[in-house]
Order: sequence, then C-alpha cells, then structure tokens
Amino acid sequence: MTFRGHTCLAAVVSLVASAGVSAQQSGDRSIPGHPSQHVLDVMVSDSSGHPAIGLTKQDFTLLDNAVARPPTSFAAIQQESSSAEVLLVIDAVNTPTIDVGYQREQIEKFLRSNEGHLGHVTTFAVVADQGASIYNGATRDGNALAEALDHEQIGLRQINRSGGFYGANDRLGICLKAMHEIAAFEAKRPGRKLVIWVSPGWPLLSGTEVELDNKQQTQIYKEVIAFSAELQDARITLYDVNSWGVNEPLGRSTYYEEFLKPVTKPSQTQLGDLGLQVLAVQSGGLALNSNDVPGMLQSCVKDADNYYEISFDPVPTEKADEYRPLQVRLAKPGLTVRTRQGYYAEPDAPK
Repeated sequence: MTFRGHTCLAAVVSLVASAGVSAQQSGDRSIPGHPSQHVLDVMVSDSSGHPAIGLTKQDFTLLDNAVARPPTSFAAIQQESSSAEVLLVIDAVNTPTIDVGYQREQIEKFLRSNEGHLGHVTTFAVVADQGASIYNGATRDGNALAEALDHEQIGLRQINRSGGFYGANDRLGICLKAMHEIAAFEAKRPGRKLVIWVSPGWPLLSGTEVELDNKQQTQIYKEVIAFSAELQDARITLYDVNSWGVNEPLGRSTYYEEFLKPVTKPSQTQLGDLGLQVLAVQSGGLALNSNDVPGMLQSCVKDADNYYEISFDPVPTEKADEYRPLQVRLAKPGLTVRTRQGYYAEPDAPK
C-alpha cells in the first residue's frame, strides 16, 4: 500500500462510520424482511430532447436484474401536479473564491428570471469547511430567495483547492459528509427532490498513484451502498452543474466517466466511485458543464415538470447488498429514458 493509501483510509473510516448511522436512520432497509417499496422517477424525452408526455402504463416495462417486474403503481406527472422540490447547493469547498462569487450571481439571475416566479418550491444550501448549511425558507418566490442568498455569508475556506493530496482528501471528506447530511434532511420530507450541486466536482483521488488494500476497498464499497440507499430513500435525483465550461481541462471534465459502471463487489471499488458526477448520473440526474449557469439550472429543473412515477416491490436476495440493475423499456421507438440505474437489495429475515 502506498502512503497515500493510508491517508485515504483515515478519511474513509470516519465516513463509513457516519454512513452507517445515516443508512440505519433512513427508510426500511434497517427492518430485515421488510424491503421498502421503491419509487422510480422516470424522465422520457423524444428525439428533439423534449419531454414525451401522454404515455401510459402499458408503454413501460420495468426490468429488475433483467427480469420484468409488475409495477405496484404508475402515475404521469405534469408541471401543474408536480410536488417535486429543488435544493440548490453552492460548493464553497471545491470552487475557487472568485468563482463562488460568479456562481452566486448566476444563481441569483436564475432565481429572478420569469419575474421571480419559480415553477417549484426551492431553497438553497451552502457547503463550506464546516459542512452543509441549508436555508430554512423553501418557497416559489425566487426574488425572496435571491435576497436571502445575497445576504448569505460564505466564509473563507481554510482548505485551499491547490493544497495537494492532503487538501483534496480533506475536501472529499467534507463533501461526502455534507451529502449525507443533505440526504438525511431530505429523507424527512415527502415526495421527490432535485438536489442541484453547483460545483466542479469533488476530488476523485483515483489513479495509479493511489493504492488501496482490501480493507479500504470494503469500506469504500460500504459508502457506495450507503449513498445508493440514502438517495433512494430520500427520493433524491442528484445533479452536478459545473460553471467552468470551456475553461475545464478536457481530461478532468470527463474523467468521472471511468467510474460510471456500478460496482458489485468490494474488489472493484475506487474512491472515484464516490464522485459527485458519478452519484448524479447513477441517480438518474445529469452532469453538466457550461458557463451558462442559469441555462444549466433550468435544464435540471425541467426534469420536475414532466416525468413518470413507477413504484415496485424489490425482490429480497440471498445475500446482503447484492446489486440489482434497473432498466425501463418503452414500447414506442425513438424515445430516451433516464432514471435510477440500480439498487442494492437485501435478503429476507431468517425464519
């Protein structure tokens, strides 16, 4: 193991401990033999990228681990009936100070668009060195939110973005802890939530110079499972909005794609499997990169305007935390589906 591996271990140990508490407190996964009903929020678009509306239950086939599963409920959600809520997250840990100011201005521009009338109940959070701070004022009044954000004090960071591996390791720990806190907060609230993280992403800390032993990989695997369960139980669709656009090095902007394939056993895991973009795409969300922050935010929020809810009962497995891929197929051609990619199933309680 390299010295860096030992450094990673210190962060992962504390994160897994907190993850265990969060996972036990959310959903029915903590009740053996009583798997919670899963709800999939399914976005369907046509060849032009517009939402495909008017589909019926008969148009959908849900595959759980490649086996067709009958849905327990189905609903077509349109904007007038959508109760989805939006949480905008400002990442002051991984974003340089000058860019945080730009992002704040751009977010306020988004909030004040359409004369400040938001399509969905919205609030914001700030992630700084001290963790996540969520503004207690969810509303459709974008002007009021913009005023609150304008008065929000975002302290100077103690951890410098250029602080090398140790600084990156600390920033990763702060962000993963903040994601757990946000998931726990949202789990107490009913319905669907869109968590839009405005950030260049968290440090992936993976590659040839980072070596992990079996114990470390097992701990990271537990974190992957915990996040999957927490986002699912809180019914969160996660998004990453990166404002760097063309200023982002190409290799860095796409590196997360190497970790999109779900991990099914500890020996496959790397710290990159916990990347913000990775968690976002696997949750059914998006990883966007552009200088047009209001445009990206609008693209994300549109997911709450028209979508389909499909619920099903997961099938218990013989072993704990067995990954089961999910797929939604459509009878009509030319349509694109985006939803959660899978989950980790649990066995029945012993009799």
